[in-house]
Amino acid sequence: MKTNIFILLFGFILTVSCTDLNLDPLSEASSGNWYSNPDQVELALNDFYREYLWLLERNFQTDRWTDDWAQRQVAYSFAVGSITSEWGDAEEVWSNTYKGISRANRIIENLVELEGKFPSEQINELKAEASFFRANFYARLITLYGDVPFYTDEISINEAFEMGRTDREVVLEQVYTDFDYAINHLPLNNTGSGGEFRADKGAALAMKARTALYMSDWSMVVESTEAVMNLDKYSLYPDYGEYFRSKEIESETIFAIPRDYSLGNYSSSRGFILRTAGGTADAQPSWGLLAAYLNTDGLPIDESPLFDPKYPFENRDPRLTETIVEHGTEHVGFIYQPHPDTLEVLNVETGEMVTNRDSKANTPWAAFDCLMLKKWVTNSWKASDGRYNDQPLIIIRYADLLLMYAEAKIELNEIDQSVLEAINKVRARAYKTDISAIHEYPAITTTNQTELQKIVRLERRMELAWEGRRYWDLLRWRMFEEAYKPYYGHHPLALLKERITDPGLWFWPWTPEIDENGIADFGPMHDAGLIALYIERNFDEKQYLWPIPNSEVLANENIKQNPGY
Repeated sequence: MKTNIFILLFGFILTVSCTDLNLDPLSEASSGNWYSNPDQVELALNDFYREYLWLLERNFQTDRWTDDWAQRQVAYSFAVGSITSEWGDAEEVWSNTYKGISRANRIIENLVELEGKFPSEQINELKAEASFFRANFYARLITLYGDVPFYTDEISINEAFEMGRTDREVVLEQVYTDFDYAINHLPLNNTGSGGEFRADKGAALAMKARTALYMSDWSMVVESTEAVMNLDKYSLYPDYGEYFRSKEIESETIFAIPRDYSLGNYSSSRGFILRTAGGTADAQPSWGLLAAYLNTDGLPIDESPLFDPKYPFENRDPRLTETIVEHGTEHVGFIYQPHPDTLEVLNVETGEMVTNRDSKANTPWAAFDCLMLKKWVTNSWKASDGRYNDQPLIIIRYADLLLMYAEAKIELNEIDQSVLEAINKVRARAYKTDISAIHEYPAITTTNQTELQKIVRLERRMELAWEGRRYWDLLRWRMFEEAYKPYYGHHPLALLKERITDPGLWFWPWTPEIDENGIADFGPMHDAGLIALYIERNFDEKQYLWPIPNSEVLANENIKQNPGY
């Protein structure tokens, strides 16, 4: 009972009436009527696999705040530097994360009552699963907010009001402890009583490595990633693009939240689909992302003789055309061609020509930057098939882990063949070739630390685009100020034709300059009047730490706000 009140305190709801708040519903595992056997505990653990606890990973949430994202006339508060202590995302993440922590604490405490009544191995495994999630939730909090209120057992409402913020290094120790317990007691392959996918030893090791990455604890990253690799369980899926369109938990996936449309567990895809296919094309990959991919010679577009700004998809790293739809190719049953002179396109399924609603000539609100997302997209995303996305919500995968290992070794200046192999495995897979076939892909050979730091950062951007990783990378690299260029796109139809298509300057009039971190500068094109600026991005340094929700600060004088809010 005491713990339930505490959840609501840190969830910014201060009413404490049990009747009003319905703190003890049978559908939610609470200590008064549940946890009497392992089956009930497992049912309680199932809640951790619901999307509301993974709200930053679902529906490209954090990608919206990065330079990989473009969305017409939408300025997210984080991306324009205007978040305050009333920011809704900070409140929702804080509230739901503490709800998850409280549930994990309750499960762990109640499992003590089952000791001696059921096999210890079974009890330890259930405790390990709860510890895994508690570790992830506290790791999220200290990464975003810094020092946070910290508790691992029940406390009274009075104690809750007296609680301040605990140093994040202290919280991190418990996070590592919880991950270690999960590592030691979760099986290598974990399925529930119904055969469903659940967190296992590899997931605990990988998420511990990710936490260490966020904390720049490089030795821990190396130790944990090596342990995952030594499990000999995971491998890179042979086809980069198909991996994201699969509904299965593939060998590359270390941890994911399974989803199923028939069970109501999905997200809407309408805003990411061609208008010709019944979508609204609200949000797209950015020009900055398009420009970031290397050419097939391993050089950036402003250094490679292979790049032609009129044909920006040619001679590029294959991951580009698996992430962004190449102009003139089939996508969800239609040919995608945003050129304003293309008034009709082929419906591949019927063989008929149809109105091209992705051309500004027919639809003024067609994608402003004339790009569309391909990664993740299946036919189920289009209007005729329901406009939904129920592929697994991939939290961490093996390619990410290999790049984490490489980055940590580089930062430690422990550069050896294993570092090059980790990066080259990821890159060779993109080219659908073996790592040893060094003439079939631009293999990394340098051992210079500074060069490798740049290489691995760009590799992460190309490999992990639109997977919810770019935000966290910019956060820990403290690169938002550099990355936040304006959102550029093409002019509305009249100016687009006058300044770009009629003079023969489509797609880009020239090659943008790329800086040492792979970030493109389209400013000169805009200054010349050739492209449009739709949204200015701005970053306030205070946002490297999120604000503590104002309601929490007002409710408890011991919780002090982060600087600048």
